[in-house]
Amino acid sequence: MRVALFGGSFDPPHIGHQLACLYVLETFPIDELWLVPVFRHAFDKRLTSYRHRLAMCELLAQSLSPRVRISKVEEELGGPSYTLHMVRRLREMHPGVEFSLVIGSDLLKERERWYGWRELSSMLPFLVLQRGGAESATATDPSACDIRHHEPLRLPEVSSTSVRAALAQGAKPTGWLSRSILAYIEAQSLYQVTEEVRS
Repeated sequence: MRVALFGGSFDPPHIGHQLACLYVLETFPIDELWLVPVFRHAFDKRLTSYRHRLAMCELLAQSLSPRVRISKVEEELGGPSYTLHMVRRLREMHPGVEFSLVIGSDLLKERERWYGWRELSSMLPFLVLQRGGAESATATDPSACDIRHHEPLRLPEVSSTSVRAALAQGAKPTGWLSRSILAYIEAQSLYQVTEEVRS
């Protein structure tokens, strides 16, 4: 069993996340992809409630079922979310699973700042995706243990921050969100304040 882990705040999950899931499922040799929404941001960044972000991830997964699942391991761990702790726990819970980790090319450049990067890089391979607006990832960096990525695809230049800003201004960013997630956001009256007030 080969599983790609895709962690993040998903505040909210947008079309870039959805396309990334589809790309990983269709081009990398994996059986499933697990979305892992963080419970609490490691740098204490304020997030929409875990309940709402989890529900939106479930809506995203429904469009890609049955190979996309949601992991609540971060909620179980509690406290600030660190990728190393998440991977350790999942390996304990699923000893027969071969895990890999999906990250954006922008995060690859910051890997030395990650908590426990050296240990993490020895535990599982990284599936690096090229994000729109970010510099190209480097596959031959000797400081990285096992990096696997595909350069041809560049994901859309959209971020959760830009989606929140648009929603707070009363816009309806239909091109950035799936219909089901946009409907959920409207039904729950999420993201109606500006980032400054929200922070």
